[in-house]
Amino acid sequence: MGDIKIKEKIKPFLFRFIKNRDLKDNDDIFALGYVNSLFAMQLVLFIEKEFKIRIENQDLDFQNFSSLDRITGLIAGKVNRV
Repeated sequence: MGDIKIKEKIKPFLFRFIKNRDLKDNDDIFALGYVNSLFAMQLVLFIEKEFKIRIENQDLDFQNFSSLDRITGLIAGKVNRV
């Protein structure tokens, strides 16, 4: 699965929580104050269900979820391993 397809699935989920539609793919959503740790857990559950992958304990680093680019990279790495 390519990065563009992954982003197409992630963006609608993010924009339910983030009202700034001008968000760049590399903007740090935590540093900008758009989301919090509760959102991160919801995001993990969404990713696991949507992409049928498992987010392991070693993946649970805020950096992996800090931007659309990083989220996409994490998912692509797991999807392409399967």
